[in-house]
Amino acid sequence: MLRRSFLLLVLLPCSTAAGQALGPLRERLAARVAQAPATGVGLYYRSLTRPDSLLLDANVRFHAASTMKLPVMIQIFRDADAGLLRLDDSLTVHVSFPSLVDGSSFAVDKADDSDSTLYLRAGGKASIRELLELMITRSSNLATNLLIELVGASRAQASARALGAGLNNTTTARDLGVLLAAIALHRAASRASCDTMLAILGRQEFNEGIPAGVPRGTRVAHKTGWIGEVVYHDAAVVYPARGGSYVLVVLTGAIKQDSVAHNLVADLSRMVYNGGLRH
Repeated sequence: MLRRSFLLLVLLPCSTAAGQALGPLRERLAARVAQAPATGVGLYYRSLTRPDSLLLDANVRFHAASTMKLPVMIQIFRDADAGLLRLDDSLTVHVSFPSLVDGSSFAVDKADDSDSTLYLRAGGKASIRELLELMITRSSNLATNLLIELVGASRAQASARALGAGLNNTTTARDLGVLLAAIALHRAASRASCDTMLAILGRQEFNEGIPAGVPRGTRVAHKTGWIGEVVYHDAAVVYPARGGSYVLVVLTGAIKQDSVAHNLVADLSRMVYNGGLRH
């Protein structure tokens, strides 16, 4: 028997008309989630042009997986804004790092990374700009560790908390939604830095989730995260051609087949695109 978490449906404060209009969308989303072979699904939807928000188990915590790379990126750009670093500064590429837990050394394994190209440059140099691109678009673990070593995990977490998100090794749909909204609304860093972050997120190479649910050519700035059979997540800012941009985050737990998780997220994305924009 499949285990499912209790589904909490919350409509955040908005106009009565908007709340009533989102009601059918809420019901369709809940029905699709109920079909999922998952231990939990969290969804956060927020319009960036209207006072509309919809939450489904958005405060339930999941393993963050690679979505934790978002606050690392934000910290890099905040430090660039403050003049503490330049994006064209170079770092030495190495694969061994001290553990954040006990200080013992560990090596990042190419076999467990979604990008192998950076390992070929061990001992050489890579710019912060290159590492950011690899961390977000290819979800490179090695690039992430090099950037965390530069800015410090605690500082990235503190910046996330300052923006209203409690992101750490675990996260919620709401936490990620808050971070993406802060970037989209130019509150996470300077306007120029936020626009650059959105451009990087828009070059994401793993597009089986939220982008698959919107019309081809729709601009989607997003970050995925997955651990096989444990979690699959997608967190996005969506820019429909006809206007009405919005944040959508979908977190899923313990779906055994990748394709099933991808299809679930794409279906929810399609429902939000069609149902959230027509009222």
